[in-house]
Amino acid sequence: MVYDRRNTGGSDIALDGDSESHEQAEDLLALLQALGTGPAYVAGCSSGARLSLLLALHHPAAVRGLLLWRITGGAYAAKRLAFNYYEQYLAAVERGGIEAVCETEHFAALIKANPANRARLEAVGAEAFAARMRRWLVGFHQGSGHPVAGLAPEALRRIAVPAVLVAGNDRVHPAEGAQSAHRCMPNSVFREVLTTPVDADVDFAGWEAATPRLAAVFIDFLRDQEARRG
Repeated sequence: MVYDRRNTGGSDIALDGDSESHEQAEDLLALLQALGTGPAYVAGCSSGARLSLLLALHHPAAVRGLLLWRITGGAYAAKRLAFNYYEQYLAAVERGGIEAVCETEHFAALIKANPANRARLEAVGAEAFAARMRRWLVGFHQGSGHPVAGLAPEALRRIAVPAVLVAGNDRVHPAEGAQSAHRCMPNSVFREVLTTPVDADVDFAGWEAATPRLAAVFIDFLRDQEARRG
């Protein structure tokens, strides 16, 4: 199952809570409960890996295993993602109110996919939108300095579900993120698919070409876990 997280794709815009990643983890929990799936294998990369780790940390009974790749971490990622996620929209709302926010690439795409999102943004208003972006920015910075963005090492040590962690290879997803998570998580395995570092924010082309190899890593992990379950 593939779904659109809040504030992505065709999903509704929702700006509640103190941390966007925590809210997205709670959304996934609610979705799994509504579907009645029971414990699930949860897969995610980048911010999807972060919310998956938070789900496993706070709701381990909902997670059978984690399949994670391109884990975000490090000082460069913290600075870059703070701008990508929040600071650019704070600048937009200060420059031209909600209309300027609606014209940004990200929010324009959300409105195109789900036209009701324009009304949702207009109902929030410029002042409240800015306040919520600032709150999420503070929440992001609270955990962004760790080797795994958003999770301190002591939190990772409490995640005991089986996990396969595939290292990233670019500036936002350095290999050290997955390596650090593996050292902390007691029931994890570390794998590499792309081993040459790339001097780019995100190695889109490399990971697109590596899809079959990544799939093979995940299939092997799932087969092993299901064999252990009998």
